Amino acid sequence: MRKQMRVPAVAVVCAVVITSACGGGSSTSSSTSSPGAASPASSPAPPSPAPPGPRLYVSDETGGNVVVVDPVGGQVLEKIAVGKRPRGIRLSRDGKELLIALSGSPIAGPGVDESKLPPADRTADGIGVVDLATHKLVRKYQSGQDPEVFDISPDGSTIYVSNEDSAQATVVDTANGNIVERITVGDEPEGVTVSPDGTLVFVTSEGSSDVAAIDTKSRKVLARIKTGPRPRSVTFSKDGKTAFVTNENAAMVGVIDVAKRKVVSTITIPKTAGTPTAPRPMGGALSPDGHQVFISLGRASSVAVIDVAARKFVRTIEGVGARPWGLTFNADGSKLFTANGPSGDVSIVDVASGKVEKKVATGGSPWGVVFVEKQ
Repeated sequence: MRKQMRVPAVAVVCAVVITSACGGGSSTSSSTSSPGAASPASSPAPPSPAPPGPRLYVSDETGGNVVVVDPVGGQVLEKIAVGKRPRGIRLSRDGKELLIALSGSPIAGPGVDESKLPPADRTADGIGVVDLATHKLVRKYQSGQDPEVFDISPDGSTIYVSNEDSAQATVVDTANGNIVERITVGDEPEGVTVSPDGTLVFVTSEGSSDVAAIDTKSRKVLARIKTGPRPRSVTFSKDGKTAFVTNENAAMVGVIDVAKRKVVSTITIPKTAGTPTAPRPMGGALSPDGHQVFISLGRASSVAVIDVAARKFVRTIEGVGARPWGLTFNADGSKLFTANGPSGDVSIVDVASGKVEKKVATGGSPWGVVFVEKQ
């Protein structure tokens, strides 16, 4: 509990009776100022309200906040406290709420001895819901253990969540916020993406190097699609016929034929001169026109661009920030935004030129990012 600071009575008197000599002299106050006396300082003007316009909502894993950024002015406007380890973040289908995956599992990097970590706080697990009109956390849905990534059905009625600790995908009913199904998938599930028509949900599993294709009606696994090592995310083409799966430990993206439920080709992401390491494909985002997939490359501090129709690598956007993970676009696709964890910032990228226009310092560890057109 926070301790309340008590102010000595004499200090209060000195603050209120401004014209008294607290350190000595007359204790009688006067209603008139002596000639040449300075006028009392005026109160500072209240801060101007943020101008209306688009907003970025950035999950900060270490800070326990969602950071609100004005992408036009390039500044942080607000931080919304949501709970422990906010990571996966999405806009509700009706655009009125923000959903955030919250986890009570302690942060542990690769190779960490988990037996030496503090115990998990399972009461902190859930999918937090923020009302965009008030910027308040209004409820928390159930989620299963250690939720990291999730997606929402096209009608907004169902949430599909990856649970790394239990090797499951959890199905949540948004009408009551309760779990309605737990589906066993591969080891260390992470990426979750619902197909454009809502009939399938793909869940990547880093440990078993596969993607579970789940039928959303029967909630059964139809196939386990083998991929390259450490698949992190899946991005569907606009028509839902093709899916692109990132393979972090192979510097490549697998191309899945959705009908055949198999990887039919792979796209190698080359290392470029301006990147510090080999590419580590992680997050993915489809451009609003559906023509290209943009892939965050983690420790390579860059983003790869893939042509959807040709299924080929096009270019690399370098220098976006340290270990970009989440990424998204503005409405017309002219700007790309990346959440850069170790550098504690969000990059604003001009898509046409591939140049970083600005980096907005958010503090903490940005994980995911959502764009909202008007606020």
